[in-house]
Amino acid sequence: MGATAKPNIVLLFGDDLGPADLGCYGGNEIPTPNIDAMARSGIRMTDSYVSCPYCAPTRAGLMTGRYQTHFGFEFNPGPAAQAQENFGLPLTETTVAQRLKDLGYRTGMFGKWHLGYKPELHPTKRGFDEFFGFLGGAHSYLDAQADSANPIYDGTTPVEKLEGYATDVYGQRAAQFIEKNKDRPFFVYVPFNAVHAPMEAPAKYEERFSKITDPRRRKFAAMLTALDENVGLILRTLEKNKLTEKTLVVFLTDNGGPTAVNTSRNEPLRGFKAQMWEGGIRIPWVMQWPGQIPKGKVYSNPVIALDLLPTFVAAAGGKVDASWKVDGVDLLPYVSGKAKGVPHERLYWRFGRQWAVREGDWKLMSMGDPGASLFNLRQDVGEQKDLAAAEPARVASMKAAWDAWNAKNLDARWTPGGSGGQKKKKKRA
Repeated sequence: MGATAKPNIVLLFGDDLGPADLGCYGGNEIPTPNIDAMARSGIRMTDSYVSCPYCAPTRAGLMTGRYQTHFGFEFNPGPAAQAQENFGLPLTETTVAQRLKDLGYRTGMFGKWHLGYKPELHPTKRGFDEFFGFLGGAHSYLDAQADSANPIYDGTTPVEKLEGYATDVYGQRAAQFIEKNKDRPFFVYVPFNAVHAPMEAPAKYEERFSKITDPRRRKFAAMLTALDENVGLILRTLEKNKLTEKTLVVFLTDNGGPTAVNTSRNEPLRGFKAQMWEGGIRIPWVMQWPGQIPKGKVYSNPVIALDLLPTFVAAAGGKVDASWKVDGVDLLPYVSGKAKGVPHERLYWRFGRQWAVREGDWKLMSMGDPGASLFNLRQDVGEQKDLAAAEPARVASMKAAWDAWNAKNLDARWTPGGSGGQKKKKKRA
């Protein structure tokens, strides 16, 4: 594939946003016309997952295409000022940005990193030509200097003042990057921190929701609106430059909504962020690429964010080498209908003492208690009827599969507030 034939790739990433607040997933309280338009123009996933119900580990999997527990990245680091010395995406791992740079792409990132604070772990050292954002897990949307241990950077230089609302600034910087690189293949990663706390939004967004009486929910609606409008800004920038048909665009989020914190909703799924219930790990996911991905399609086979790296590399005309040891697969043949079967025989999770495995319609899981619960997600997506007692053989085979997968995992290299640094293999559950 020649350089001129390489598609552009845009990865839009929401934070702490459950599926039920998006119109294309049934939400009707807060308009999300731009994300919904992506679903109409392309494909909407129904059984889409991230590899952890928590921020940083999900991003480690997303960036590498590998289960992050294979390299000891199991937990968040805690606040920036308290992060352990060894926190960060190991230098032994290669990011999707580095893979695409090797294929001739210009790469830009605008938003939340959460994969390391040390200079050698900075986005510009991990494959991104341009970076504007912050390195930690949360940040003020209004004050660039709100956290001295976690400033907003332009490249490697701390920013003294935000020229606007953070969500708007990230969208604007992404649009500017597209304009600058419209004549060459580019990869744009926009990990918005919306709708993660702190709950902050300017009046221009919040005043649209005066009928919402709960002040926290009203703030959430404003933050989601800002997120959707900046998705729209990026899509319009592609259209203005006649790049829409040449660009693969993906929108997804990092975990389910933490309803008690920001009011984000996950129903009909059970559970929330940080839990192994579907409400913690199943996320909204839409993608468009006119002419390459069918329009208005719904795809219901299980997929996981680990699939993005091999999908992007394949779209760019590259090949995934076996030495990369990626766990994801190229989704393009599946969503286009060219490949039969399913992308994954099984999907796996481990998050501390919580664990899960999905096999077809079946999910075996534990919230850390002895034993395990079994659900048929096609019949019971809300995980209300535990079928473990009625299906002992299935429980045994699925647990054996999980044990075999877990044998390849490492101990967590750090825990929030702990000493970290363990490197030997450790079986859990």
